Amino acid sequence: MFPIPFPAAPIVRSARRPVRHWAVALALCASTLGLSAHAQQTLTLDAALRRAEERSRQLVAQDAAAGAARAMAVAAGQLPDPVLKAGISNLPVNGSDRFSLTRDFMTMRSIGVMQEFTRSDKRQARSARYDREAEVAEAGRAVALTNLRRDTATAWLDRYFQGRMRELLQTQRAELNLQIEGADAAYRGGRGTQADVFTARSALAQLDDRILAQERQIATAQTRLARWVGPGTPQPSMVLPDLGSMRLDARNLEAQIGEHPQIALMARQEGVARAEADVAQSNKRSDWSVELMYSQRGPAYSNMVSLNLSIPLQLDPKNRQDRELAAKLAAVEQLQAQREEATREIAAEALSWSQQWQSNRTRLALYDSSLIPLAAERTQAVLAAYRGGAGTLSAALEARRMEVDTRLERLRLEMETAALWAQLEFLIPATHPVLDTSPSAAMAETKESQK
Repeated sequence: MFPIPFPAAPIVRSARRPVRHWAVALALCASTLGLSAHAQQTLTLDAALRRAEERSRQLVAQDAAAGAARAMAVAAGQLPDPVLKAGISNLPVNGSDRFSLTRDFMTMRSIGVMQEFTRSDKRQARSARYDREAEVAEAGRAVALTNLRRDTATAWLDRYFQGRMRELLQTQRAELNLQIEGADAAYRGGRGTQADVFTARSALAQLDDRILAQERQIATAQTRLARWVGPGTPQPSMVLPDLGSMRLDARNLEAQIGEHPQIALMARQEGVARAEADVAQSNKRSDWSVELMYSQRGPAYSNMVSLNLSIPLQLDPKNRQDRELAAKLAAVEQLQAQREEATREIAAEALSWSQQWQSNRTRLALYDSSLIPLAAERTQAVLAAYRGGAGTLSAALEARRMEVDTRLERLRLEMETAALWAQLEFLIPATHPVLDTSPSAAMAETKESQK
């Protein structure tokens, strides 16, 4: 919504007025050319979201974590590597046969291999655990992507509305300059006082201070936007998304919150805990190891072959394996309870945002239908009284300031409403149009930027 210019008080024309008109005309032409030159450099919200996703390193990190877990899932499903063994047994260390490898019948040079045979169900449980880890990484990517879209949209909207506020103040400044000229001409013509001139110039100085403060707000908003879309960010496009509708249905909030990325991440973490419980359950049965050994003795003696079988003895399963399994199951219960509590909290927060968003829309309608028109009519009435000699310039400037403040409050409320919209619109992941990278979408964006 662009600000409506205020009617200026009548001024006395002087010999320098035509020059002033030409200067204003040239300034307007230069401004128009400048806007045309920068028209193709504006950044739409969709383009900002795509650019933020393309340059995000957090998404790359989550993809790498998922790939690492998938690789570990394959490795965990294999049998352990066999163990090669070599050694010398019963080597004499004194007497006439000391350090001889062949003269004593008990001396043997041995080489063998040992293999642990892990049961298939245990290997599958270990592999499944890493599969769940990969799902956690993928869910973490969804969380990162959702946060990135929300924060980028919020930064873009903040920068957009901060620019709108600056435009409103700059429009008011141009009108106030005309008012100063009128007061100055009236004073020189004997129809006004010098106090009116000083009052107008004081109002201009105060407005310049507000513009400087607004420039600082714009610089801060631009820095926040550059955090997501990169340095050298062009100005936001003047085309806003549809802030009057959102995908989230407040009447079916509980069901939709289950798709919230943070809730989905907690559900995946719960899956990891269940997989660890399955591994603990499989550990209640021991794995066997088989060792085959070939031993060579002196030429006067026979060589030997040994076959050994190793089985771990679970002598106290009540206090070891059973305790481990109970701990893993308790961790599952803990994560489940935390997920249910987080679901309630996020649902309540989303409902609060939705109610505030609806309330703000009602207030915006009140501003458009009543508050701003009344402020504009008051300004016109006070200006008419000032022109007719029944009012003062101070009253006219105060009325104008109050109208500008009303319009600024309306912009601030709209900015707050837009921020709530961003929170709600990007709360649940979806195939959002900003991810449409088809040629038709790129062509549509190019046409929009050339308008």
